[in-house]
Amino acid sequence: MATNGMLASIRQLPGVGEKRAAVFSRLHIATLGDLLSHYPRTYENRKTCKRIIDLQHEETTCIKAVVFSAVKTSVIRKNMRVHTARVSDGTGFLDLVWFNNRFIEQKLKKGETYIFYGKVRLSPKRQMQTPLFEVPGAQKQTGRIFPIYPLTEGLSDGFFASCTEQALSLLQGQITDTLPQKVREAYGLCDLETALQNIHFPTDRTGYESARRRLAFEELFLFQSALLTLKKNGKRASTASMSASPLPFIQSLPYALTNAQERVIREITADLYSSTVMNRLVCGDVGSGKTAVAAAAIYTAVKSGFQAAFMAPTEILATQHYKSLSVFYANHGIKIELLLGSMSASARAAAVERLASGESHVAVGTHALFSEKVTFHSLGLAITDEQHRFGVNQRHLLSQKGENPHVLVMSATPIPRTLALIVYGDLDVSLIDELPPGRQKIDTFAVTEQYRKRIYTFIQKELDAGRQAYIVCPLIEENEALELQAATDYAKKLQESVFPGYSIGLLHGKMKNAEKDAVMAQFKNGELQLLVATTVIEVGVDVPNATIMLIENAERFGLSQLHQLRGRIGRGEHKSYCILINQSKHEAAKERLLVMQEQSDGFKIAEEDLKQRGPGEFFGTRQHGLPDFKIVNIYSDMPLLQETTRAAQDFVEERLTCTREEKQALYEKMNALFNNRVTFNKNFY
Repeated sequence: MATNGMLASIRQLPGVGEKRAAVFSRLHIATLGDLLSHYPRTYENRKTCKRIIDLQHEETTCIKAVVFSAVKTSVIRKNMRVHTARVSDGTGFLDLVWFNNRFIEQKLKKGETYIFYGKVRLSPKRQMQTPLFEVPGAQKQTGRIFPIYPLTEGLSDGFFASCTEQALSLLQGQITDTLPQKVREAYGLCDLETALQNIHFPTDRTGYESARRRLAFEELFLFQSALLTLKKNGKRASTASMSASPLPFIQSLPYALTNAQERVIREITADLYSSTVMNRLVCGDVGSGKTAVAAAAIYTAVKSGFQAAFMAPTEILATQHYKSLSVFYANHGIKIELLLGSMSASARAAAVERLASGESHVAVGTHALFSEKVTFHSLGLAITDEQHRFGVNQRHLLSQKGENPHVLVMSATPIPRTLALIVYGDLDVSLIDELPPGRQKIDTFAVTEQYRKRIYTFIQKELDAGRQAYIVCPLIEENEALELQAATDYAKKLQESVFPGYSIGLLHGKMKNAEKDAVMAQFKNGELQLLVATTVIEVGVDVPNATIMLIENAERFGLSQLHQLRGRIGRGEHKSYCILINQSKHEAAKERLLVMQEQSDGFKIAEEDLKQRGPGEFFGTRQHGLPDFKIVNIYSDMPLLQETTRAAQDFVEERLTCTREEKQALYEKMNALFNNRVTFNKNFY
């Protein structure tokens, strides 16, 4: 789409001045190309007219009718005018109703014929409410399949469609295709201009499906080509070829590793021993033992004469890893530094100096590791945890702290292999698909508000038996729009009126790091019996004595996040229970939570979550490793993925014949995917 015409400002369109352009900008639309890549979210079939006698209750459709009576206006209350007109097509009569539309009387003429489009109600009165209408033969919004767009206040579907139509007309014959001709021919894809015309204004299903397939193919092809290029470039000679065995570390552990852990450690060790740089993802379910696997890799690196960096998304998790590694290496002579943004300047400077001199072997921290002031004496291994919260750009920033260090990324979110192919196309993938023995099955119950009293009684019984409990709330502060109870107010209520004789703590993301640590320590040491928390406990807290988790407004969470939260319990010898309170009246929410009640396999839950919510919401946020796909649906487009994978491999391995112009267009689009922070094929230009 990178042509001069596509880069032209939308202000050249009739009706789009400075104010309208500002409204468009809220949708990230500034150019004609932006406009044409803002695809419809659905369509309405306004091609055919129905007879009034055949109308069904609650259907939205077109009728062709004569205005039988002049428009009547009545005031039903202050600032509320109702305009009505009766129409007929010879098979029956229908009343049309508009509210506060003072132009209706001027526009609608008695005795004239119009096409009306709107929603029909046959009870208690036969009406069509607020229909749009056009004169036959001069139709723009009826007599066709009409696109409905994701919009913002100040834009209507009619105006947006009109602008899109004008843009297509202006750019006719000027739209350069991004996909190489050989790819289009090999996979039976239409050209870009045809695809844009048919995605916005399809005349039939065949045209729409052809356009959608073409555009989805391009999105997947570009992203996979980018990741495969990164993977290919990553297969470079390593300056950190290692030789130390992780066996002494493994033998020092107080427990036996699972077969899956041992297999993944062998895969990592083989990478570290090789002459090329490792780029590997370790993905495992909650409690599958990823930290021990990472610790074995770090041990191998340090004992081979190199340093390691371990980056986590939050200070809580970074601190947890620091403490875990400190225990792991207590008798192995490995010195670890903790680097957090909240540290004092002097403590931070001292830690940075020890890393730069090589006195310390391992740095554990958050984004603070990215700082230009943080340097390493000999960084050989860079690890990122909770990978989906970072993304490709940040992964590369950390790896640039050394000369071609090995890269290991970890994700505690079980990711369906199909999605892993897309999100982590630049990495080799290792799955820890086995849990350590002794993990208790967690009984899960999805219930409604009416069970609350019984739930509190059950929690009290567990507390009296010496156990501990979590209560999870989605928000810290009151949000009337979402009707969610604030954790702070809820904790106060529980302390005062529900569990007055018990010790209750509060943990949320806005607390200072020292406060969080203090509360977590109190809960882990048994000084607190019940912890009210936000999703900050999703990672970092491991309390074997905690046997109950109550999750408020569970319908507001994704299934994968609920599974992550549930993984905080069931870590000890006692039976554990997770209770999900559903405040929604919708049947779909109930059915969704039943998945949690019936399923404990994190990978299967992730498949269902992906199916229901798509990849952006699946990860809890967008722009964290995934591109902002405009048309691809990861779940339903899996069959297309096989084709785009093959095409991307052919392009990256140069088995695909492309012109210089086609290659340049592809590289420009690939660079744009990562906001030009990662440059593909630097030598091309």
